[in-house]
Amino acid sequence: MTTTQRRGRRIMMTEAERDSYLAEQRTCRVATVSADGRPHVGALWFAWDGSSLWLYSITHSLRWSQLRTDPRIAVVVDDGVEYGELRGVELSGSAALVGEAPRTGAECPGLAVPESLFARKYFGLDTMPHDGRHAWLRLTPEAITSWDFRKLATPPAA
Repeated sequence: MTTTQRRGRRIMMTEAERDSYLAEQRTCRVATVSADGRPHVGALWFAWDGSSLWLYSITHSLRWSQLRTDPRIAVVVDDGVEYGELRGVELSGSAALVGEAPRTGAECPGLAVPESLFARKYFGLDTMPHDGRHAWLRLTPEAITSWDFRKLATPPAA
């Protein structure tokens, strides 16, 4: 269950705006935490299916080893240069491994949608190429916060 955004309602994206934004953006920043509490942030490509964020991560990465110990994760997707252009989405919760690790392309019905979305978005292909080094992580967010400072340029609805 996703928590409701309480502050910044005026600049909050609607669900449709958020879905469209996450579909068009290409890079996210993923935050994990080590067993001794040290944070780690790294950039990744992702796919959004309307309810979960799918991350295709190298299985021999610091991110991967940290998530195996502590599945808590926060992800930020944002853009904009000037203050009035800033917009983004923060998603947080627990990451879950889906499918084989590393992924070699074995049949996995739960990955049909994210692999199709990812292959089209990043490779312009209908099917996902597999390199035997990556695997899928699914973040079904427990909390989502969004902002679109471009909304500040328009007066609030009455």
